[in-house]
Amino acid sequence: MATTSSSNRPHPELPSLLPAFLTADRAAGPQHGRSARDWLVDVLCTLIAVAVGLVSVVERVNADDGFTTFRAVDVAVGVLGVVALWFRRRWPVHLAVAATAVSVFAASIGGAQLILIFTVAVHRPYPPAVAIAAANILVGGVHFWLFPSPNESWTVSMVFSALVIVIAAVWGMFIRARRQLLVSLRERARQAEAEAHLRVDQARQRERQRIAREMHDVLAHRLSLLSVHANALIHRRDASRHDIEQVSDVIRESAHQALRDLREVIGVLRAPTGHSPDEVGSDLDDLPALLDDSRRAGASVTFDDWRDGDQPLPTAVSRCAYRVVQEGLTNARKHAAGAAVAVALAGSAGGVLTVHVRNGPPAGPVGPQASIPGSSTGLVGLAERTALAGGALSYGPTSDLGFTLTAELPWPE
Repeated sequence: MATTSSSNRPHPELPSLLPAFLTADRAAGPQHGRSARDWLVDVLCTLIAVAVGLVSVVERVNADDGFTTFRAVDVAVGVLGVVALWFRRRWPVHLAVAATAVSVFAASIGGAQLILIFTVAVHRPYPPAVAIAAANILVGGVHFWLFPSPNESWTVSMVFSALVIVIAAVWGMFIRARRQLLVSLRERARQAEAEAHLRVDQARQRERQRIAREMHDVLAHRLSLLSVHANALIHRRDASRHDIEQVSDVIRESAHQALRDLREVIGVLRAPTGHSPDEVGSDLDDLPALLDDSRRAGASVTFDDWRDGDQPLPTAVSRCAYRVVQEGLTNARKHAAGAAVAVALAGSAGGVLTVHVRNGPPAGPVGPQASIPGSSTGLVGLAERTALAGGALSYGPTSDLGFTLTAELPWPE
């Protein structure tokens, strides 16, 4: 019994759709070599097509009381259909249309035709798949009218054939939709990862630009001092030796400081933007005011200064340390409202300055409405600033659900 068939008169809508189908097959182009999975699937499809074809041929031979010449042609067509399955990925629509045309008389091609319908539904959009399936259902009526089954009525044969065709087409459409969904999810994941990298890069670039603007101000100040003292030496040639030595010491110290500042900013490209109030350089001298602001906001903040020595810190290091404390207090307000915060400075000249900020767990549950929104890139920019200052930044959660932030910065003698 044939499970798929077709009519020698196509569906009225089929002529207008066929050119688009054939164009789609041509646009698909040659396929890549078969994988081990493809070989396995092709072998299984061949076995299924042969089995279904043999069952159909045996049923027709029994109905015809012998193996006639017509049935020999039927078998030959079925063999060609089985061979065509090995090329179905490259020309699914071509082969499906050809099989539909010959299946009006060839019962042995029924298994191959089902697989071709499934292949079109998997590899082509819905319109071609629906049209191919509809054509086979219509042709099935003609086939069972020309070659009625000896065991079932035309209606039963037609309903069974249509049901099998619809199942094959719907199953193929489902697999196609699932594959498209997986491709879409992978693409979204790739885009999300690329956007995350882009946000990190942008945060680093913004931090570099802020550092460049701050260092520009510092270098301008140092170089202007050099210019003033150099002019004083030129215009006051009658100055005493003691005055000249003092001015020379100031020039030498300013030049050394300017060179240290310049080494910290090499490689940082200054963006052509103006200064804004939030970019004014603050250093550790402004730390008491920062801590008082947090206390006035309701935070419990303790401060310990264990620094040893009176050697002043480089401007860039002092500002970086200030920013570490500022970021730690800001993150505590965002993610651990009401938590106690401990700030500590330690180190000595000739070694490293350690800046440590630690907060405990939140005082209570923080709902989404109470949390402060953030860009999640503050620590990325802070790590970049610390690295440019010659230091290292580490951070992470603690065992008591708190958070710790530590920076180690160079402190030259």
